[in-house]
Amino acid sequence: MGHALIVEDDADAARMMAQLVANEGYSAATAQSLREARRQMALQQPDIVLLDLKLPDGNGMTLLDETDLIGNSEVVLMTGHASLETSIQALRFGAADYLVKPVSARQLQSILSRVMKPSVLKDEVRSLHDDLQRTGRFGHLVGTSAPMEQVYQQLARVAGTSVTVFVTGESGTGKELVARTVHDLSRRRARPFLAVNCGAISPNLIESEIFGHEKGSFTGAERQHHGFFERAHGGTLFLDEITEMPMELQVKLLRVLETGTFMRVGSSTPIETDVRVIAASNRDPAQAVAQGKFREDLHYRLNVFPLELPPLRERLEDLPLLVKHFLADIGKREGVSKRATPAALERLAQYRWPGNVRELRNVLQRAWVMAPEADITDQWLPRNPAQQVASLAAVAPVMAGAAGSAAAFVGKPASDAGEASSTGGAIQITVGTPLAAVERQVILATLAHFGNHKERTAAALGVSLKTLYNRLKDYGL
Repeated sequence: MGHALIVEDDADAARMMAQLVANEGYSAATAQSLREARRQMALQQPDIVLLDLKLPDGNGMTLLDETDLIGNSEVVLMTGHASLETSIQALRFGAADYLVKPVSARQLQSILSRVMKPSVLKDEVRSLHDDLQRTGRFGHLVGTSAPMEQVYQQLARVAGTSVTVFVTGESGTGKELVARTVHDLSRRRARPFLAVNCGAISPNLIESEIFGHEKGSFTGAERQHHGFFERAHGGTLFLDEITEMPMELQVKLLRVLETGTFMRVGSSTPIETDVRVIAASNRDPAQAVAQGKFREDLHYRLNVFPLELPPLRERLEDLPLLVKHFLADIGKREGVSKRATPAALERLAQYRWPGNVRELRNVLQRAWVMAPEADITDQWLPRNPAQQVASLAAVAPVMAGAAGSAAAFVGKPASDAGEASSTGGAIQITVGTPLAAVERQVILATLAHFGNHKERTAAALGVSLKTLYNRLKDYGL
């Protein structure tokens, strides 16, 4: 049985909370001042301290500075309202969580259900750092480069708190893996982790998916539906591509973050929720605010702990580890082990990886399938546009005619395109030509060379068929 200390100057509120704590199987002591709190902690070290911020003899925060007295107790702040300032204070002073007064039984039950001594979390973080030195992995993330070491330091610091985290980074850098690592290191690990892509759900359905709906609230609502906030109660909700959420829904999300309550679509009854939100975006949030796509007040509320993930091109020293990790994972699923040759690793290191780690995983999956033996060579690996030009010049002596045919696809001769021209069986690129323009010319020339055969074109270019189709769609073909 655990022991709780309630530091609250309102005697009636303190007694009520002591009863709620006792109902959860804890012994409870109360203190109405900092002086009394110190005396109680000296008598018996509590497992959890429910600490009011405003006390007759000072601010409750001062107690957090007395580390020899707090010892291994988990501290939960109690405040009159949930604000950005409270979240930042809780993080800065090492509090595990905070409760909004008046404290409800459900709020308190959620807090008590995940009480965990700070020393336990520190031991787990230390174990993860040991794993990092041994295997190159930290939770769900892989890499030992300096940029990733910085990410791990931030994760270790924020995971044990309750503050919201805003993860930014290019598409494919592993934002959901960061969210899962935070959840697994947190006191909420035993509760659900749910992920929702705000840009992948129809605008007509996203409110129902996030907040739920009542039976008959709209056409097709044949039964009551519990949304993500309800299903993730006590756990973590990962809102990916948050800047793609409709503006009218952003207002409701802000209200949930401020009050801890929401209403299902078609209902007027508030429902309490205890969810830690981790948001993510592959866009610059400040730019989205400036463009009117993202509410500034919601940005401030979510951006308590910003965390930026580096693109793969800025941590290429992690490539061998990532390749080994992905090939081992594929081999485990398929029952056959394969490895990348030194030439393959060199080719991978030369590529600029616009799709980041996700693209690397897909490239290795395809190369694994195409490799007839245990060794994966550079044959099926991608090249940058400039490398593609050199390769096509060497292997396609009819490229000059192909380039002209490619220009016909876009309705203008190659010489008018301002991108590239062909001569002597090679594509000539003017210095200063944008990479996107070079890429278009190479794609169209290769497509013409293979007689409009898209599968062979994608294989020659080292990209997926979906990527090729997306490029052709961008070109209006």
